[in-house]
Amino acid sequence: MSAPTSRVRVLVADDHPLFREAIVRTIRERPDFELVGEASDGRAALEAIRELQPDVAVIDVKMPELDGLQVVSAVRRDELGTRILLLSAYLDSAIVFQAVGAGAAAYLSKEADRAQIADAIAAVARGETVLSPEAQAGIAAEVRSRQVEDRPLLTPRELEVLGHVAAGRGAPEIARLIHLSPATVKGHLQSLYEKLGVSDRAAAVAEAMRRGLLE
Repeated sequence: MSAPTSRVRVLVADDHPLFREAIVRTIRERPDFELVGEASDGRAALEAIRELQPDVAVIDVKMPELDGLQVVSAVRRDELGTRILLLSAYLDSAIVFQAVGAGAAAYLSKEADRAQIADAIAAVARGETVLSPEAQAGIAAEVRSRQVEDRPLLTPRELEVLGHVAAGRGAPEIARLIHLSPATVKGHLQSLYEKLGVSDRAAAVAEAMRRGLLE
């Protein structure tokens, strides 16, 4: 006869008593879970994690004292073994991105039903990462946004003009070399200034080199 599987030790932290109690009931109904503690604010949650060392902590993102992201960061910094499942009433893409980067093992909406939350706890305890569809979409949107911010999409012509600017050429000379009117070259210059967030030629070259657009 095989030995019984150890239960997943779970801590719940939420400053809304009714919601916290709903999660507590969900955990108590699962024979493979063991509720080891509750907390009503982030600081108490972090102290309980340090003291009780649960396998999984289910934590509200918005709480007094410390928010969920700060708890996640502290758990990672202190190399505690607890894996964090964050719950939020709303899914802001930047917060989801930050939470996963900080080390959160799961991010779910508070609109998830009790079975989904319980399944996520079990998955997190197995070492998996669980993100609701909305959280996945938020992360994808944030990644795309940050890529655009980090590497502005200069057109081939703007890159060509930028190369001539880096070589010290003025608009009239650039226009003659690439067979465009000076006004058109100036239009390309203004466009690339806006994309790089600068206002003059020297700053454009410096910023382009910083971002790897010029060698």
